[in-house]
Amino acid sequence: MKERIRILVLAAGLAAAGAHAQNFPKTHLNVVGNLGITTQSKELEAPMWNTVIPKATGGQVTAQFKPWNEMGLKGGEVIKLLRQGLYDVGTTQLGFLAGEAAINDAIDLAGVSPTIDMLEQVKEAFRPHLAAYYEKQQNVKVLGLWSFQDQVLYCRNEFKGLSDLKGRKVRVSGASQADFIEYFGGSGVNMAFGEVQQALQNGVLDCAITGTLGGYKAKWYEGAKYLYRLPINWASAVSAASLKSWNKLDASVQKVIGEQYRVLEKQIHEQNVRESEIGIACNTGKGACPEGPPASMILVPVKEGDLELRRKALLEQVLPRWASRCGEACVKAWNESAGKVAGLKAAAK
Repeated sequence: MKERIRILVLAAGLAAAGAHAQNFPKTHLNVVGNLGITTQSKELEAPMWNTVIPKATGGQVTAQFKPWNEMGLKGGEVIKLLRQGLYDVGTTQLGFLAGEAAINDAIDLAGVSPTIDMLEQVKEAFRPHLAAYYEKQQNVKVLGLWSFQDQVLYCRNEFKGLSDLKGRKVRVSGASQADFIEYFGGSGVNMAFGEVQQALQNGVLDCAITGTLGGYKAKWYEGAKYLYRLPINWASAVSAASLKSWNKLDASVQKVIGEQYRVLEKQIHEQNVRESEIGIACNTGKGACPEGPPASMILVPVKEGDLELRRKALLEQVLPRWASRCGEACVKAWNESAGKVAGLKAAAK
């Protein structure tokens, strides 16, 4: 009797699973993931596509997922590939795209968000404007917006504070970071992430900016010996779908993907909060490093007065230059959304 009940329960479960699967048409998507060496990609983004979404749809929605760096790309090509219809979904850093359109810097201008919680507020305020730009100008649909840990300075030679940037060549990942570095007399250098470690080792670069844990995972400590704790910004990212691909999806598939992206954004934010301090510990050996053998970089505390200098650089150079590049309509939208949240007003000079 017990065996018969077990079989009936199993059959009912299989029938329910089958009915659940039938709610979703068979769908397969080609997905370009974000930088594959990061815990964000390995632990959250890849599992969402490889496991979570297939499970949520009874195996009906699947994906071919591969990070852009494992495809031989530098990251900035991802949106173009979506626009051309070569891939269905892709993720990349907004800073990589800021040279093409200044609006890509809008949610993560260097110096605007002193904390990651402020970044979240700025991001949410400007999200509708960025989504509208991508849909109308790039023919892609924004699915998710998030960031990495504190974006800090890794330097080869002794570094005591922002005034020491003068005369140094610094790898940057966006136009606003370059403006920030140039305010202090340094030179911003655009360089693919995968090339930075060797450039630091060989002295092609004096310093470079990335996340506290991202730099550790990429072994930047092999060339850089000083880690400056002051966050410059947060390396915001966008994940989007080709609008053509998105519009072909059944409404049920769109719904489940949208739901999972909302979960993913929350998970990434929580991970970033944890990993900012983990990255410091891993790079310096000051604390437990769950990611591997700790390095021995020198942790430079934030110099007195550098918080004010960061704000001066923002107000006197970063914000005005960005406003000049972005244009009147873009600046108006920013001032009425992100600017209000941050207590700032952008104006071209």
